[in-house]
Amino acid sequence: MDQSDTVRFEQLPTSLAQMQALPQATLTDPAGTAALAVAALCLYPMDRETALQMLQFLQGPRELSVFDKQFIADRFRDKDYVPRSYFDGATPENNYTPTQPYTITFFENPYSRSNEGYLTLHVRSGGADSPRQIKLRNKPSTGQWFLWEQFLLSDIRKPVSEDPWA
Repeated sequence: MDQSDTVRFEQLPTSLAQMQALPQATLTDPAGTAALAVAALCLYPMDRETALQMLQFLQGPRELSVFDKQFIADRFRDKDYVPRSYFDGATPENNYTPTQPYTITFFENPYSRSNEGYLTLHVRSGGADSPRQIKLRNKPSTGQWFLWEQFLLSDIRKPVSEDPWA
């Protein structure tokens, strides 16, 4: 691991206004933007519309496409626990219940900055053997980092409570 950055939330936002009130909402810290994306995905099972508004905010000038929305909806079928798995303390044994305050650590590898203007951060899941990626794009005129791609909704181990083989 090269550089790592940990982001902490006392509570996860449940509205776009709450998200925009957080210090990470300036979007000037790549890990902060990535953490807000995870927080938005955590809200999706309870409030899809608000979660999509949050993701749109994080994408900045790039529209959240119909394909993006459908992809997210497809990935959430019976797997609402996946985004929670990225927060510290969330494991299959505790139904992916994170410790509080919510903390999440992103790290770079030697290839994270291989494309100018883009940054790929990696994050570990309590239910996966390999880290997942989130790609951000920098807007030089503002210094902000926007959500470009996320590979956070891949399958992970089921919570022990849902696993018939546990």
